[in-house]
Amino acid sequence: MKSTLKKLGALLLCAAMLFSMAACAGDQTNSGQSSGDLTEITLSLDWTPNTNHTGIYVALAKGYFEEAGLSVTVVQPPETGAAAMCAAGQAQFAVEAQDTLAAAFVTDEPLGVTAVAALLQHNTSGIISRAGEGMDRPKGLENHTYSTWDSPIELATLRAVVERDGGDFDKVNLIPNTITDEAGALREHLTDAIWVFYGWGCIAAELSGLDFDYFNFRDIDPVFDYYTPVLIANNTFLEEHPDETRAFLDALRRGYEYAIDNPEEAAQILVDGDTTGSLRDSLELVTESQKWISEQYKAEVKQWGYIDPARWDAFYAWLWDNGLVEKELPAGTGYTNAYLS
Repeated sequence: MKSTLKKLGALLLCAAMLFSMAACAGDQTNSGQSSGDLTEITLSLDWTPNTNHTGIYVALAKGYFEEAGLSVTVVQPPETGAAAMCAAGQAQFAVEAQDTLAAAFVTDEPLGVTAVAALLQHNTSGIISRAGEGMDRPKGLENHTYSTWDSPIELATLRAVVERDGGDFDKVNLIPNTITDEAGALREHLTDAIWVFYGWGCIAAELSGLDFDYFNFRDIDPVFDYYTPVLIANNTFLEEHPDETRAFLDALRRGYEYAIDNPEEAAQILVDGDTTGSLRDSLELVTESQKWISEQYKAEVKQWGYIDPARWDAFYAWLWDNGLVEKELPAGTGYTNAYLS
């Protein structure tokens, strides 16, 4: 497992170096240059647009970025990932996740990025299965099929919750995850259990009419209440442009808080703003997802984007304790609340 993350970290570093060299060759590195009266900002998503990103599109549509003196361009992540793009300066900001970021921080030359805001306050992922087959708790996965991405952190998480519930993880039948429609795969018995994020996978299952069971990882063990997704920033940009960073995050806060108060309108804004076509004909799903996830953006905290140091550090300590990272990550690694308003 350690070697897998080490390889991932090395790949991220190589990708960042390639981005950096390409930028130097083309003199196109985005570093907060001014275009007229506006500072140009590039933001890389982690995936195609979805309700994790709604506040971004609201801020664009409502002109919050422009009011903050910023011209923001949203792009899709390259094959090498959003973190590598951000570290190389090709994007000042990017959407990532705390678990996948770990590999970026344990290499001999850590990627120069820092998480500056939590886009959701809690980990909303867990396991979905057909209702009534005993998989509403981790032990119930015994003698059933689980579709895996074969990620070390994924499998260690699953093993931990199964064993915490008194089960034997070796009795779980693992098969490759090639699923694009979770509800359809469960209905057709292509698999028995799938890792999903409730706000998308489970909402889609509800709309499809599937009767399903679900459990959250964080309900089994609070160490799994890590931050996913988060907004990361290029470290050089943070150092050289602190005012622009604060302005960007404040505009983003306004976008997410508008989505909290106006979920249906925000859902339409997201669909209208999607240039990838991935949300075409998905307004019902986006709207129902938005109604649910709007309550997760801030949850119980007063300050949008706040990252709880204890929760962040506890998860990275768990990675070390379970041999999932090459070296121990000191408390406070990889995040800051300093730029939030």
